[in-house]
Amino acid sequence: MAEHIVDLDTWPRAAQFRFFRTYDRPHYATTVRIDVTRLMQVRKGQGVNVYRACLYAIGAGLHGVPELCMRFRGDHVVCHDGVALSMTVPTAAGAFNYAYVPYLHEFAAFDAQCRTLIAAAAKTGTLGANSGERDDVAYLSCMPWLDYTAINSAMPGPDDCIPRVSCGKIVPRGEGWDMAMTLEVHHALVDGAQVGAYFGAVQGALKAV
Repeated sequence: MAEHIVDLDTWPRAAQFRFFRTYDRPHYATTVRIDVTRLMQVRKGQGVNVYRACLYAIGAGLHGVPELCMRFRGDHVVCHDGVALSMTVPTAAGAFNYAYVPYLHEFAAFDAQCRTLIAAAAKTGTLGANSGERDDVAYLSCMPWLDYTAINSAMPGPDDCIPRVSCGKIVPRGEGWDMAMTLEVHHALVDGAQVGAYFGAVQGALKAV
């Protein structure tokens, strides 16, 4: 995937980037309730896989906010044109592996590709963890057993700037359905405005899928 260097002399967030790069604990997580009523009441009955539709919406949210595709390498910042979604995939042995799914803007194409790559990851005996060789990814996890209210991720250190997205159990709420979704980011790259834009894009994608 292509990338370009962000010009820190013209980037409006350059001062914030330099400020938060000095923090020992620069990550923060935001959890919101995501409305999945249409997905559960309409699209599921039409044969749409609920989990993969949620993955697609997450991808739409990430690619709808340029800062979520930015990564820093030392004092330099790059912006990827696209990032792969790396999700945990349960295995028959009771463990999990990682799959890597490039995001595609057309849902049917993304869904078909996602189904194939997740099935392959479930069968492999290799964890497939990213050891730092690439940063054009976002990490996804799902806790379908728990309607949680907050969560944060294990982080290898303050220089990890790859976003994490978690989803909880889909539960009935009034006349509809919703679920918890958490976005965890590095404050040197992402502020609250971008977090809000992400969740808005996710919700829009779920209503359109």
